[in-house]
Amino acid sequence: MLNAVDLPDDIAALKAMLIAAEAREVRKDERIERLERLVAAFKQAAFGRKSEKIDPDQFDLALEDLETAIAAVQAEDEADTSPGKRSSKPRRTNRGSLPSHLARIEEVIEPESLICACGGCLHCIGEDVSERLDVVPAQFRVIVTRRPKYACRACTDGVVQAPAPARLIQAGLPTEATVAHVLVSKYADHLPLYRQAQIITRQGIDLDRSTLADWVGRAAFELRAVFDALIADLKRSTKLFMDETRAPVLDPGSRKTKTGYFWALARDDRPWGGGAPPGVAFTYAPGRGGHHAEQILQGFTGVLQVDGYAGYNRLIAPDRVGPSIQLAYCWAHARRKLVEITRTGVAPIADEGVKRIGELYQIEADLRGLDPEARLAARRERLKPLIADMETWLTYHRARVAAKSPLGEALKYIVKYWDGLCLFLTDGRIEIDNNSVERTIRPIALNRKNALFAGHDAGAENWAAVASLIETCKLNAVDPQAYLTSTLTSIVNGHKQSQIDELLPWNYPALQSNPHPSRQPA
Repeated sequence: MLNAVDLPDDIAALKAMLIAAEAREVRKDERIERLERLVAAFKQAAFGRKSEKIDPDQFDLALEDLETAIAAVQAEDEADTSPGKRSSKPRRTNRGSLPSHLARIEEVIEPESLICACGGCLHCIGEDVSERLDVVPAQFRVIVTRRPKYACRACTDGVVQAPAPARLIQAGLPTEATVAHVLVSKYADHLPLYRQAQIITRQGIDLDRSTLADWVGRAAFELRAVFDALIADLKRSTKLFMDETRAPVLDPGSRKTKTGYFWALARDDRPWGGGAPPGVAFTYAPGRGGHHAEQILQGFTGVLQVDGYAGYNRLIAPDRVGPSIQLAYCWAHARRKLVEITRTGVAPIADEGVKRIGELYQIEADLRGLDPEARLAARRERLKPLIADMETWLTYHRARVAAKSPLGEALKYIVKYWDGLCLFLTDGRIEIDNNSVERTIRPIALNRKNALFAGHDAGAENWAAVASLIETCKLNAVDPQAYLTSTLTSIVNGHKQSQIDELLPWNYPALQSNPHPSRQPA
């Protein structure tokens, strides 16, 4: 900051200084505006018609760098602004609010003296209060357990000593909380074990990746019973979602990876106020064939909402042995086929199809949260006429469009799955799309990018089991770290297998981690 004594006495020099300062202000504003235009362009590219061509994670990285650059320019602007002069552009911040459940450490800053200039004593007439978010970095500590030995001086009946507490890792270093931390870092925060080992080493603790891997494997084994209980609970439902995603696995001997799959089985009854808690279970399979879905779904009967992958047809094949399953299909996938046509140029028929499907979604947004009966009645009144008109529209345009053209194939796809697409008009519990399960799969894809591949089929199975419990925690607003610590401790202390359902994520005391249990997670 310049003081009056720093200003030149020469008028010409003073004018030059003022002109230069004004030019700097203009350049700063121009830099901010240019960066903001880049942010706007990036958002348009991410959420506009080309959204599926941009990797969401790459978008997030680029966007945060742009926003960081804007903040740096704004900080420079504020540093150069005199105390009595406000910046020409107010800061646009999203501070949010600090939740009440966080611990408060209060500090009181008193004036240097409480004696008035007149000699009297000052008294408090009010105060200004501000809050800032602080952090205590994760710190490792050592739990020292002492077990004194006692003997009687009057006899030789032996030594009395309290039994050693049970441990997940016999004679090992970690507490159950430490193992839970490694699990959450790997499967929720997507930190491979070798990176975690590097982080731990910075605190002077000599733990290598293989040691952490041993902890994860033993924990996954102990959690397997809870994972099995999760799948069993989901399959007792009568309405589920299913989807699959790639799981590259190292093929021993060939030094290459083979492609396995994680099959996600999900329940989310919140849109229609169902009482069953949301959950998702991932199952690893070495392939994508429909027989894997059939095996996973053994014992399930009801409505299964899926995309248009042909492998699911096995579930409704006439010669299939097992309970009855109805397949409901996904309008988001039907829309995607038409959107791909609109990207190649002028496509009025595809544009109209996208618009028609958009009208269905607008109505569905109004019905979210209503009970099944109310949703069904509203769908019959508001959606059924639009669906009937769209069926006529499809028939008309299929007769005019070449069957082998991209548009012809897109229309054929919709017609092929028409009955399953319209099933939501007969049951208020069925959603318009399969997005609920697709959202649960995204963390698996992100972890796959960071870890590159699973080292073995068994490793992929462990990955699926632990990730299932963590993602189900998220769906139920439960802190995965607290849940896994509590669950591993209960298992180690001999929790009864007959009561294993008590250890499912939604049975964990949610109020410990969610001060607002009425709020549904996004």
